[in-house]
Amino acid sequence: MKIFNWAYDIFKSLDFSNDVASYLNLGINIIILIVISYLLDYVFKKAFIIVLAIIATKTKSSFDDFLVANKTAKYLAHLFPLLFIYKTVPVILSNFTYWEYIFEKGVKIYIIILSLFITRSIFNSLRDYLKQKPRFSDKPIDSYIQVIMLFLWLFGIVSFVLILFDVSKTTLLTTFGSISAIIILIFRDTILGFVASISVSVNDMVRIGDWITMEKFGADGNIIEINLSTVKVRNFDNTTTTIPTYSLISDSFKNWRGMIDSEGRRIKRYILIKANSVKFVEKDELEKFKKIHHLTSYIEHRQSDIDKYNFNNGIDKSVIVNGRNLTNLGLFRKYINQYILSHPGINKDMPLMVRHLQPTENGIPIEIYCFSKDKTWINYEHIMADVFDHIIASLPYFDLEAFENMSTTK
Repeated sequence: MKIFNWAYDIFKSLDFSNDVASYLNLGINIIILIVISYLLDYVFKKAFIIVLAIIATKTKSSFDDFLVANKTAKYLAHLFPLLFIYKTVPVILSNFTYWEYIFEKGVKIYIIILSLFITRSIFNSLRDYLKQKPRFSDKPIDSYIQVIMLFLWLFGIVSFVLILFDVSKTTLLTTFGSISAIIILIFRDTILGFVASISVSVNDMVRIGDWITMEKFGADGNIIEINLSTVKVRNFDNTTTTIPTYSLISDSFKNWRGMIDSEGRRIKRYILIKANSVKFVEKDELEKFKKIHHLTSYIEHRQSDIDKYNFNNGIDKSVIVNGRNLTNLGLFRKYINQYILSHPGINKDMPLMVRHLQPTENGIPIEIYCFSKDKTWINYEHIMADVFDHIIASLPYFDLEAFENMSTTK
């Protein structure tokens, strides 16, 4: 460290007083320290970046590529000039005890800050690396990293206070306990987000890529990011909705993952039939309905059972309402059921039925309940439209009418 004392010897030889010589020497030494530190920082930064870039091109793993992208080498390079400054300052400020004490605190605080930045860059690299792995692509990695960094920053803040004010750990903890209510109030959203992130992760409530619907926030799309405070949803209209993470455990939302993982997507829709178009089927009309492919065997078997029942019970069929009868709506329901069973886009291994719902002032709802094989939205809509196009077009063949609310104008 003789380089930092030569100026003092020169000034003394020129008959400067001790104080003047000391201050002039201090100024020159600080300039020398800054120049050397800058050169060290520049050299080590270039060397680290080049070496890490070469390593990244030689290895198969992409983790080192993410280290380069997150500037880890740059932060590591800052440690060497900082170490040089830390070792040199006691020599430069040997005659300035008070400033040496202050400067030492500043260097320690900067070391803590730099260590946090290095740690953050490494964790960010780990996050980016894990996100490209199929096993972790749908996990809330951001939340885990943020939780870890939150604790590290809290540790760093505590260290700042201990170094800056020479406070004992016991005194600091006592102070934190006294102002805990204020701390909780300030960090309320962070604490709630932390609790929610753990709950969401442990209970596997949502994953990145899940399609969710949350009407309260106008969200209807796929999750693209989950972090400590927010969940980002890219809606199907390409807008982005930001939802507080805590809302996922405090409010209701719909996750469509179960449907996507299942064997089919549900079709549940009804058509309204005019009640006054429903009637019994006369025997002479049966031949017309027998020509419908899906009803031929059903009518033969069903009519045979009905005739047998009416004959055994002595039913007077001169009045058609007596006994058991086929109806055009009953035949229509059976036809729809058989048509859906023959449709190539419908999954026959999942629940399938055509049922009556409670009659309303708008007619009789006939609901189709089944599942399409293709769960992709566009294909699903095409399958459902194809089924209902055919159903609506089939109504006149059964002498049925769909209800339409005709507005009257004067």
